[in-house]
Amino acid sequence: MDIFSAVVTLFLIMDPLGNIPVFLSILKQVAPARRQKVLIRELFLAYAVLLVLLLLGNHLLRLLHLDHETISIAGGVILFLIALRMIFPPEKHSGDEQLEGEPFLVPLAVPLIAGPSTLAALLLLQRSSPGATLSLLLALTIAWGLSGLILMSSTFFYRLLGERGLIALERLMGMLLVMVAVQMLMNGMKAFMLR
Repeated sequence: MDIFSAVVTLFLIMDPLGNIPVFLSILKQVAPARRQKVLIRELFLAYAVLLVLLLLGNHLLRLLHLDHETISIAGGVILFLIALRMIFPPEKHSGDEQLEGEPFLVPLAVPLIAGPSTLAALLLLQRSSPGATLSLLLALTIAWGLSGLILMSSTFFYRLLGERGLIALERLMGMLLVMVAVQMLMNGMKAFMLR
């Protein structure tokens, strides 16, 4: 997978536009003077979690003796399910419950930025492109940076697009992710058939 595809896939899964309402709701409890600092801290915590997984994930997958085809097919299925949740979201987002005090690591960094879907996709991308750790690190950094910029500007995007506009964009991102998932699934099945 090339860097551009990896950036797009990770960005779509991180879903910064879909997370804007949740972020605003959680940060509403934080003093206005501290909101940007808290958000920056949470972004860097999420990045640290993603880096640890990127550096240790390949060893974990080797330990489990997983084939490239298995990873590609499983990745396609997982991304497809993630995309379906983006297109047809559940009634309640995690983070809708009110938190006391300032958030730390949970729920902003994990699971909203570095959630199970992002971690799984990172593992799958790493396994499907062995030896491309530096390229994947670059792709991860770009996707994380773009997501961070959007989340840092969340009030602007919320005012500009409104709730319905954000929902429409999240569903569009979900549709793009469905196509990526189907391609990944087809690649894995084709590689398995040619074995």
